[in-house]
Amino acid sequence: MLAAYSMAVVSGADPSSSANVLTDILGSATLCKREEDDYVEYIPVKKRRVMEAQKIVQCKGNSALEDESQKHAVARPSLLVKVSQLKLDLPEITPSEHIVQQEKQMIEHLADRKTLMSVRELAKGISYTEPLFTGWKPPLPIRRMSNKECESIRKQWRIVVDGEDIPPPIKSFKDMRFPEPILKKLEAKGITKPTPIQVQGLPVISSGRDMIGIAFTGSGKTLAFVLPLIMLALQEEVMMPAVPGEGPFGLVICPSRELARQTYEVVEEFFIPLREYGYPELRPLLCIGGVDMWSQLEVMKKGVHIVVATPGRLKDMLAKKMMNLNNCRYVTLDEADRLVDLGFEDDIKEVFDHFKAQRQTLLFSATMPANIQNFAQSALVKPVTVNVGRAGASNLDVIQEVEYVKQEAKTVYLLECLQKTPPPVVIFCEKKADVDDVHEYLLLKGVEAVAIHGGKDQEERERAISSFKAGKKDVLVATDVASKGLDFPDIQHVINYDMPAEIENYVHRIGRTGRCGNTGIATTFINKNQIGTTLLDLKHLLQEAKQRIPPVLAELNDPVEEVDAITDTSGVKGCAYCGGLGHRILDCPKLEHQKRMQIASSRREDFGSGGYRGEF
Repeated sequence: MLAAYSMAVVSGADPSSSANVLTDILGSATLCKREEDDYVEYIPVKKRRVMEAQKIVQCKGNSALEDESQKHAVARPSLLVKVSQLKLDLPEITPSEHIVQQEKQMIEHLADRKTLMSVRELAKGISYTEPLFTGWKPPLPIRRMSNKECESIRKQWRIVVDGEDIPPPIKSFKDMRFPEPILKKLEAKGITKPTPIQVQGLPVISSGRDMIGIAFTGSGKTLAFVLPLIMLALQEEVMMPAVPGEGPFGLVICPSRELARQTYEVVEEFFIPLREYGYPELRPLLCIGGVDMWSQLEVMKKGVHIVVATPGRLKDMLAKKMMNLNNCRYVTLDEADRLVDLGFEDDIKEVFDHFKAQRQTLLFSATMPANIQNFAQSALVKPVTVNVGRAGASNLDVIQEVEYVKQEAKTVYLLECLQKTPPPVVIFCEKKADVDDVHEYLLLKGVEAVAIHGGKDQEERERAISSFKAGKKDVLVATDVASKGLDFPDIQHVINYDMPAEIENYVHRIGRTGRCGNTGIATTFINKNQIGTTLLDLKHLLQEAKQRIPPVLAELNDPVEEVDAITDTSGVKGCAYCGGLGHRILDCPKLEHQKRMQIASSRREDFGSGGYRGEF
């Protein structure tokens, strides 16, 4: 090829044709090279058979190695296999036991709150190990009582206590060493001997111990924490009189204005005889919303000993430096679980931030679920729990009647129920609009009635309650604002125009009658509009109080009986969150409502109260 190209060049041919010749030559060379690369050597048949046999032997060897590795894998199982095996080895648990385990975990998470401790105490890790010293001691014979004698008295009065070094119960006010004017005032009110919650509660509180008091409605819980508070204020005033702007020494927090005013009146009632007998003057203060703040400030300037307040107004006065808790050493949360339920938890936490030293903390309520008790005990100092009856149980002095009434017939049937007993009568409704409708209907029928709910101003609410207490009006129509702790004299009959969504509200409502040993009647209207769990709670409550169960409730299926059989011995019977006996905490409507409220609150914080607001 190169020779042909040389001859073309020597012969003087055209350069372009010479280039073409060179291109042809190079192309032929490349083709030959490709043919050499694609060349496959011929393998004889005999040799190919040997090669195939070797491949078969090699495949068998690989399969044997895989089998061996699988044997080793069985000998050494993976972590996933180990976990599965451990689960299989665990003892089998029934579905009911599984539910109980889930509930315990939920209660532990719910109780992981320390609202009753200030931010300063939590931040610095401050914890108090010993209760406050008061100097009070019971008479010597009572101090010398043996544990067996104390337990005998508690059993006689059906008192259940829990705690360390519990003071002995005392069966008379005189042995509690109250001054003469207080004893005479109690006697004038017809109170000659203490109630069960007072028999054990008064010695515990007078000793300076933190306490959780649980007792049915109308059992005298208010006096149990008011009398020791008065003695503390008197002791402080005698030792060092309060100067202008000083105080308070004791604080009572209530969930509603009406309950705060009632407690304030009880405190003021005992201050009068003390002053008449020549004891130092003690000044109380009512700190509630709906009242001019400057009038409250005028009282504060003189120096106060006891403040009875609602959380909102108290928080405002503390924030504006109109009041301080530097010397406060006694605080009571009345209807403590209701304070938490009504959304006052953050307000209470802010109030506790103003305490500068250790204080004696008391919690009282008729319905105190286990989760509230657990979280309270984590912040109290060696607390004593005094329980008279089951927390959340209804008053046994109330005859409970449940009637199935269609929604459209309730107003007409209401007049028939009013004829069961003479006045005074309280009618409870769920909604403010229903209160107004029932009130208007009764007025049209000639019934002397008044109404209160959260939509009315404070002056109108106070006027309605005072006229009803004075006997000028026969019927009070109200929402649950009147069901928490209010003490109405001689209530004969309570009518639940609407069955409340939560069984706790039902217990508080019917507790407005049958107080202080008297007998009362509670009539409740139910229909298909009620939640199934609430009706089951009502059914169990009637069974517990040995009341007649209507057929509409008796027919309800009860899914919690098997679980309750387990928890009777080792856990909480019924719901640990709201105290209802007809459902478990996993199905608690109150807990679901609280979760929805928390979600709604977090959304308001993120987007504002008016919904999403974009920034442009």
